Amino acid sequence: MTSEADEDAAKHYHGHRERLRARLREAGPAALADYELLELVLFRALPQRDVKPLAKALLARFGSFPEAISAEPHRLAEVKGMGPSAIAEFKIVEAAAQRFAKGAVKKRLPMGSWTEVVDYCRTSMAFENREIFRILFLDKKNGLIADEVQGSGTVDHTPVYPREVVRRALELS
Repeated sequence: MTSEADEDAAKHYHGHRERLRARLREAGPAALADYELLELVLFRALPQRDVKPLAKALLARFGSFPEAISAEPHRLAEVKGMGPSAIAEFKIVEAAAQRFAKGAVKKRLPMGSWTEVVDYCRTSMAFENREIFRILFLDKKNGLIADEVQGSGTVDHTPVYPREVVRRALELS
């Protein structure tokens, strides 16, 4: 009887996985809650297990999908159930998001609004654990020429040297 209950549970979470994937395909990522996106990432790392409780525990600990994905590996490992393969999947997603955002630099996509600038910066550095002085160099059409970290500091302070900012802007025209 126990094996029958285990078999039903296995069918349920495999059916759940397919339902989530289908909803992602049909309705897009906006139709999924943060914990469901975390589940989709965890499915690959933990194929033989119901990952919904783990996804919800990660949200309780870190607050949101992007904060969980970008958390330091040692902090992720503190959550029961997060092993090396699950942490690696999170770091793959984080690297892909950063690479995607930096693709805008190579294509010189225009940043037409303040919201686009903020979204780009969030993707690049939202969860850093210390202050970073980052410069976005734009052309006259607001196309991103370069994105450079000019300096990093402590938790609440970063030195800035205006002469270096101007020198680099002149180099990049």
